[in-house]
Amino acid sequence: MKKGIFVLGLAGLLLSCGNNNSATNADTVFKTAYIDSSKLMTEYQEVKDIESKYKIKSEEKGKQFESEIAKFQQDVQSFQANAAQKGQEWAQQKSAELQKREQQLQMKQQALFQELQSESATEMDSLVKKVKGFISDYAKKNNLDYVFNTEEASTVIYAKDQYNITEEIIKELNAKYSGKTAATNIDSEKTTEKEEK
Repeated sequence: MKKGIFVLGLAGLLLSCGNNNSATNADTVFKTAYIDSSKLMTEYQEVKDIESKYKIKSEEKGKQFESEIAKFQQDVQSFQANAAQKGQEWAQQKSAELQKREQQLQMKQQALFQELQSESATEMDSLVKKVKGFISDYAKKNNLDYVFNTEEASTVIYAKDQYNITEEIIKELNAKYSGKTAATNIDSEKTTEKEEK
């Protein structure tokens, strides 16, 4: 979804430097680790919850929209059944009305899709910033000089498994995350909306 942004964000972590003396000292060994951010983004529970939340929202909005589409389809069928009986002038006028409604439905559908996509992107951007901050804190706490990313646009071609901190990061993030399930979040949003009315 927003894995590309996550990759770019992690690149910022990769550019952190040691002190100037260590850069000139050939005997200096840097402590490094790497993360499979693709795996991180599929196994971190908060990501799963966000994706589930927007899937549920999409289905709910889709169900509301389906009734409008069904009504439109009934009107089209009625038009087709009555066009020959009511004459060409009526058919042309009704056809123009139906085309206008069809365009409005398409625009409404696109607007709903864009709204959900925008909300989801905003939430994922916030999550990516939080994860980057967590990884940065983890690196500092564990005295790591560099944390590399092994996803598609990675500069890491090979690394020993012993330097893979993905599982540790996922475990700590999931332990720290105290989110509710997506369905619970949506139910509480509905209850709040009803109370406000």
